[in-house]
Amino acid sequence: MKKEIILIILAGGKSSRMGFPKGLLKYNNNFWLLSQIENFIGDDIFIGLGFDYQLYFDAIPWLKKAIETPQKYQQKKVRVVINKTPEFGLFSTLQSVLKVIESTKSKKEVLILPIDIPMLKKSELEKIISTKNQIVIPTYKNKNGHPVKLTQPFWKSLLELNITDKNARLDIQIKKRNASEISLAEINDASILKNLNTPKDWQAFNS
Repeated sequence: MKKEIILIILAGGKSSRMGFPKGLLKYNNNFWLLSQIENFIGDDIFIGLGFDYQLYFDAIPWLKKAIETPQKYQQKKVRVVINKTPEFGLFSTLQSVLKVIESTKSKKEVLILPIDIPMLKKSELEKIISTKNQIVIPTYKNKNGHPVKLTQPFWKSLLELNITDKNARLDIQIKKRNASEISLAEINDASILKNLNTPKDWQAFNS
């Protein structure tokens, strides 16, 4: 059964430490971005691109079409949003995607997954999705990771922030919320803590 939730993959950064767009790294004879999509248990996905969007389009041409019209990939509906101000960082890409989701009048919950964090296996992802609260954060051995789940009232509030505000960060906005609005989902997978930022990180992950 498909899950009524939207996955947001954030891939708008420079990937300066990796030296190559992370989503275009080869993984299991495929692109890392596409493997992330394939491993998602839902069927509604938004990809936020920024600095390297043209490289993504060159490598995976149908992504360009997904800006205007949702594209089918592995029975999933994929849409692409270009962040026109990627220099403002991860949160600006998130805001760009959320604006488009809001324009569709969607009231779905969203899962936020930076491109450099592996997608959880289905059983672990289910734990996050099934936990009910405004904000759900996966945790492994008392350390918090991704993907974070947000309900519509909370993610909609993020659109009110000015991107130049020093508080325009997801972690800061979560910390400002009442503790009763936040739940932790215990995950038995350390991958929620990974940040595949460098060639060394990538090599270790694949070894």
